[in-house]
Amino acid sequence: MSRTPLRPLRPPVLHLLLALASGPSHGYALAQVVEARTGGRVRIGPGTLYASIQRMEKARLIEETEAPAGADADARPRRFYRLTEVGRARLVEELSAMESLVRHARSLSLLPAPAGA
Repeated sequence: MSRTPLRPLRPPVLHLLLALASGPSHGYALAQVVEARTGGRVRIGPGTLYASIQRMEKARLIEETEAPAGADADARPRRFYRLTEVGRARLVEELSAMESLVRHARSLSLLPAPAGA
């Protein structure tokens, strides 16, 4: 049986899954992590953030979880999410495809070789 190729993840979803690979978090913190990791190049607004979270939950890429130890108990209630095994596998698959694409771009001299190579 042949496997149907998956559509590429949308950029906000890819960034959010990558942020969750570090551990559980709530939506607002995820948006902050994405912005910090990208040097401000990627900003995920509230509409995109929560619509993406809903789609990722529906696809079973993430699931709601308890607040991690050390989460501020005095802060307003927040919903925390974690990556599922399905989500982790999908993220790895997407990153592997991107890595292959970057290798091809380097073979065409479109990108410099990685440092130390």
